[in-house]
Amino acid sequence: MNLTRRTFPGFAALFSLPLFWVLLLMVVPYAIMISVGFWSRQFPLFYPDFQFGNYAQIAADPQYTTVILRTLKIAASVTLCSLLLGYPLAYFLVFTVRSRALRNLLYMSVIVPLWVSYLLRAYTWKIILGTDGALNSLLVSTGIVSAPLDIFLYNQTAMVVTLVYIFVPFMVMPLFAVLDNIPRRLIEASEDLGVGPFMTFWRVIFPLSLGGVVAGATMTFCLSFGDFVAPVLVGGPDGTMVANLLQTQFGAALNWPLGSALATLVLALVLILLQLSSRLDRAGRVDLS
Repeated sequence: MNLTRRTFPGFAALFSLPLFWVLLLMVVPYAIMISVGFWSRQFPLFYPDFQFGNYAQIAADPQYTTVILRTLKIAASVTLCSLLLGYPLAYFLVFTVRSRALRNLLYMSVIVPLWVSYLLRAYTWKIILGTDGALNSLLVSTGIVSAPLDIFLYNQTAMVVTLVYIFVPFMVMPLFAVLDNIPRRLIEASEDLGVGPFMTFWRVIFPLSLGGVVAGATMTFCLSFGDFVAPVLVGGPDGTMVANLLQTQFGAALNWPLGSALATLVLALVLILLQLSSRLDRAGRVDLS
């Protein structure tokens, strides 16, 4: 008891520092952002107020609805494509590669691109898909086309390809961890009962990997939803996403109240998504005991 009393102030001080850090750098900025969303603006200044004019402007202007829906569509496409690429890759690494050293080497080759600058990885695809890029050079040199095409860049497809390349490691990492921890005795029991490989995957492996699917999909969707670099580099005029609108409102337009209202809506969408993914994770969780 005496030891607890002597050490408790030290532990309290130890944990109060990160708590203060979280409050100062996360809770307070979010509270300021939400409150500024209700302020009014008379160019070039804005004033403390409590009115819903900024939210009414967002609801009345179809531009904002169009961009938000486009962002949701692109983020969902990136998430689906990342899952279709990442799940077979993680499955191959865990169940096909027998050598643990080779498996770790291949796994590291998947996540090593995360150590490279995000801007550099995005800019690489601008070089590949450009008129003078590697893809057009290959098509021209093989005679498939007679002249370089300009259809590969500055569209939503180019954005999806770029974002999938950048964010697919975030899908592979949780899937690899979950698949690698599936007890092999369950798979062996399924095989001993005469169940085929496909049904073993569908009835045993896939349900046990749903936690990794939900975690990877949540990270990939949230990162894609908030991206603003890829639309600038490869998106073009039709590739504007909600993060670009935020950048414009807080920058060139100098309309912080409207930008804060828009950011609050984005935050609400992300929180709803996290709540849904949490419920889906709990519903799909399997008790291995």
